[in-house]
Amino acid sequence: GNPDSILHSRCSESTLRKRRVETRKTTTTHSDDNTPNNEEDTCKAKKQELVTLQTGTYWLTRIVLLRSIAFIYFIAFTVAYNQNKQLIGERGLLPCKDYLLSVKRYVGGKIDMSAFAYTPSILWFLDWTDMDANLDGIALVGMALSGFVLLTGTANMIIMAMLWVLYHSLVSVGQICQLLETGFLGIFLCPVWSLSQVPPRCPPSLISIWTFRWLIVRIMLGAGLIKIRGDRCWRDLTCMDYHYETQPVPNPMSYYMHQSPWWFHRFEVLSNHFIELIVPLFTFLGRRMCMVNGTLQIVFQVTLIVSGNLSFLNWLTIVPSLACFDDASLGFLFSSGRGAKQAVLDLQAEEASGCTPKPTRGMLFRRVVNVALGVLIGYLSVPVVLNLLSSKQVMNTSFDPLRIVNTYGAFGSITKERTEVILQGTMNEDPKDPEAVWEEYQFLCKPGDLTRRPCLVSPYHYRLDWLMWFAAFQTYEQSEWVIHIAGRLLANDTSILSLMEYNPFQGRDNPRWVRGEHFKYRFTLPGSGPQGKWWVRKRIGAYFPAVDLVALRGYFKSRNWPHPDL
Repeated sequence: GNPDSILHSRCSESTLRKRRVETRKTTTTHSDDNTPNNEEDTCKAKKQELVTLQTGTYWLTRIVLLRSIAFIYFIAFTVAYNQNKQLIGERGLLPCKDYLLSVKRYVGGKIDMSAFAYTPSILWFLDWTDMDANLDGIALVGMALSGFVLLTGTANMIIMAMLWVLYHSLVSVGQICQLLETGFLGIFLCPVWSLSQVPPRCPPSLISIWTFRWLIVRIMLGAGLIKIRGDRCWRDLTCMDYHYETQPVPNPMSYYMHQSPWWFHRFEVLSNHFIELIVPLFTFLGRRMCMVNGTLQIVFQVTLIVSGNLSFLNWLTIVPSLACFDDASLGFLFSSGRGAKQAVLDLQAEEASGCTPKPTRGMLFRRVVNVALGVLIGYLSVPVVLNLLSSKQVMNTSFDPLRIVNTYGAFGSITKERTEVILQGTMNEDPKDPEAVWEEYQFLCKPGDLTRRPCLVSPYHYRLDWLMWFAAFQTYEQSEWVIHIAGRLLANDTSILSLMEYNPFQGRDNPRWVRGEHFKYRFTLPGSGPQGKWWVRKRIGAYFPAVDLVALRGYFKSRNWPHPDL
């Protein structure tokens, strides 16, 4: 009832409302001011909740792929450094300088783009007066760069491109090489400049990952189809009865695998067909089946590594198989709580929380580059796929000058008997004298001495031993470089002898004559052969007749080879 009381009450309510409004405004203002902190707190909270790697990302896959490619490059450049001078150097068996000169004549006598397109190699632009130094320099730089990537697990496009160019320069004066295609794809795994293992603004491209998957599919389908279309023994399941004994350079396990029962060899052939013709198709059936493909391909290649010395070929074939695995499946290879694995967990947490930064122009440009890579590989794959589908399939061939996308295959035919060329020398004046004592040279790895245990050398590669395996299928007229070796042995040439294990004339006078004998080799049976012998052999005949330096003078001159005694 009292007017003053009523007025006082209304004023108090009005004051209270104002305070509440001000309080709300203040609270709202403080809330707005703290929004960024709250978002950061939310991101941090979600990061803490994310303790396992998520599927569908390939940060760790990239590290594993780069280290694997670098390992193969390091082996390849080491082989080149140790053997190129003797094989393709200035006084090598097949000098690369002579090859480059023949290409130069073929394209019109000039070193221009046509010569470079025919044989892409930086050797065109180097000083030819010291080709050995050029070959050594390329190999050493390649070893240094690949060693860096192998140790750090990181690289950028510049380093990977340099490795590819350097190795291309050596292989271009040789043969088709699977490492060229693998190395080319490796360039696009990396950021342009950054050397971080996990560069936040350059995530691995799914297109790049699929180019590796497409490579392993083509390698295995090519190998499987060439077998089915090739030697009949692949169809009647008997090829493995011969493979271990007749492969280029057997190892100790080859001896024991050869002794396996017939039914096991049949199982091996069936397994080979399944893994090469059926399993690659798993790549296209989702994450789990793709991982099954990757696992089986790696197990298959490890089996081949254990059972023979096939250079770094099987190690290299493992590389694209690794692209079948994502971060979640490869996390066990990395230490938890630090390093690359923790960095990937942080990035995945940011993505899950929606805190990822907007793409920069560089990231958008990189996406365009990745799409261009996919289009390029697709375009260059057309003739390769047509070759796979053709009844006249050819293997180990390239349809582009840079050898970016190639056809592959191995052991389309299997030799049923092993033959070897054995080089022998004598001090006797008359090579026809039945009393002449012929002493044998021994190569580093290929069969020769019957009591020597087969070597274990993979992933390293003795190229001359491998070449001698091919020479045994042919005549010396088809492999003239064998006569080149004979001339060098007559002069006790140290460069060629460095590629051999045993020189019977070490510390003695040079041999007067050298000849090549042709033998058939086969494994002994455990417990049934002569004690201590891995091999037994039977002479086929002369591979090339006894030669001396005088007789070879005209032969060497006609082929522009330097005479060994000069």
